[in-house]
Amino acid sequence: MTKEKLVARIMKECAAEGEPVTKEEAEQMAEWEMKSKAVRENAKSDTQRKPSTRERKVDETKKRILNNCRVLLEGMGAVSAQMKTETEVSFTFEGEEYSLKLVKHRKKEGD
Repeated sequence: MTKEKLVARIMKECAAEGEPVTKEEAEQMAEWEMKSKAVRENAKSDTQRKPSTRERKVDETKKRILNNCRVLLEGMGAVSAQMKTETEVSFTFEGEEYSLKLVKHRKKEGD
């Protein structure tokens, strides 16, 4: 977009918002906008960053607790109790669908 078109667009937008600006003010705003676009374009990298291959840690305690809950639910008559990793159990009980999610809270700093 040329500077003249950008100035015209800025003046039109400001007038529509009820805050008309002079041509000099619009030119200054257009220069700022063009400079900010140039900075954003220069920030792009030629090479893409590789995704991290960090392995997810499984919390064995949570897994054991939820597995016991799943066994209890199945004993109560829940149908198709399925574990989603070690965080959530989904099941159907008396025709209704439920999910049970277990959250381990971290200690607050300073405790």
